[in-house]
Amino acid sequence: MNSLTTNRLSIEKVSLEDAAFILELVNSPNWLAFIGDRGLKTLADAKNYIQKSLIDSYAQNGFGLYKVNLRENNTPIGICGFLQRDYLDHPDLGFATLPQYESEGYTYEAAKACLVYAKSQLNFTTILAVTTAENTKSKNLLTKLAFTADGKVTPDESGKEFLVFTNTY
Repeated sequence: MNSLTTNRLSIEKVSLEDAAFILELVNSPNWLAFIGDRGLKTLADAKNYIQKSLIDSYAQNGFGLYKVNLRENNTPIGICGFLQRDYLDHPDLGFATLPQYESEGYTYEAAKACLVYAKSQLNFTTILAVTTAENTKSKNLLTKLAFTADGKVTPDESGKEFLVFTNTY
């Protein structure tokens, strides 16, 4: 993917130059509460995370999480895209937005564009999503995007349970 655009957003691959933005995002309150602490404290940590979690996914899977920017000033506001988790049978939609840009419809707009891309360019026929039971905003967004609740998964020995949502084309 080179880039996607919507009325208000541009969506593109994350690069190592995005380390300051990623460091801010992964340490934002909702990321920490609902996704988890990645232990990133420095720009070097963020660059390592970008390489191993984001850029490597583009090379290995042909997709990944993408940076979401405001088109008007190219300000990065979040990420959205797809992950290939070992414990799921299909790619899953992931998203996160900086707190100051939540509740503006940006995440829905980005996710909608990514879903169209997944269907038309990546030829996905089934897309999953996972979230915690407590993450009401994500559950509501997934419902708005035509995902349906489809069970639960406990991916590791921590015992933390996630709800699984499915969107089939």
